[in-house]
Amino acid sequence: MACYALTAQSQVQNSKNYLYLYSDSIIYADKIQLRPDFSGYWQLRVDSRRVPADQVKFFNNENGFFANTRKLTFMRDAEFSERIIEGKINVFQERSYDPYAYDWHHRHENHSANPMAMSMYYNKGFGDLKKLKYRNLKNDLAGHPESMKFLNTYKKRSVISKIMYATAGAAIISGCAIFLKPEVLEKRPGFGSQFKDTNVTPAYVLMGLGVGLVAGGYAVDVSKSRYMEQAIEAYNR
Repeated sequence: MACYALTAQSQVQNSKNYLYLYSDSIIYADKIQLRPDFSGYWQLRVDSRRVPADQVKFFNNENGFFANTRKLTFMRDAEFSERIIEGKINVFQERSYDPYAYDWHHRHENHSANPMAMSMYYNKGFGDLKKLKYRNLKNDLAGHPESMKFLNTYKKRSVISKIMYATAGAAIISGCAIFLKPEVLEKRPGFGSQFKDTNVTPAYVLMGLGVGLVAGGYAVDVSKSRYMEQAIEAYNR
């Protein structure tokens, strides 16, 4: 049984075109295309057969390897996302697979240098997809010290960015509150509202600090995703 399982897995990996169904069945084909039917719903055209997309967990063709994300989307419709990292942990990019625009995207789209900055999915082998989040990965990477080191750094930077955003919000609100105080804002008939001679420098300082913290929080937020990517790379080595 163990030898059969290893052989079957090897055949799947070496086959160019195949469907992997939710029933764990495998359908091999010379040509696989994702196309809409007359009702507008996606279906897989597998040589001369047609297979409903909601039965397909993964498919592999000349364009790459794709996973069905319908169980993780709000509308629960069949959508296919491309595998961008292959290994003990596979990572899939959330952008849906549009077979009509796919070649154009690959020729013209400016892919982010840091794909982890996007919402992603991942899995192991042919297992169910999970959202690429810290709370999911920490269980699947447990027992791998190098990966956990990167993942813990990711978590720390997430906390830092949230603190910076919260502090920024508080600073901006405090600055606005100063401007709205009666002793600062004076209403004049026919002229609207004008600032009195009261010193409003603290308000400008607070609002400037808030804007700076937002920019800093965003920079930390963007850079943290690299640590998640490194955690996965270390695990896959």
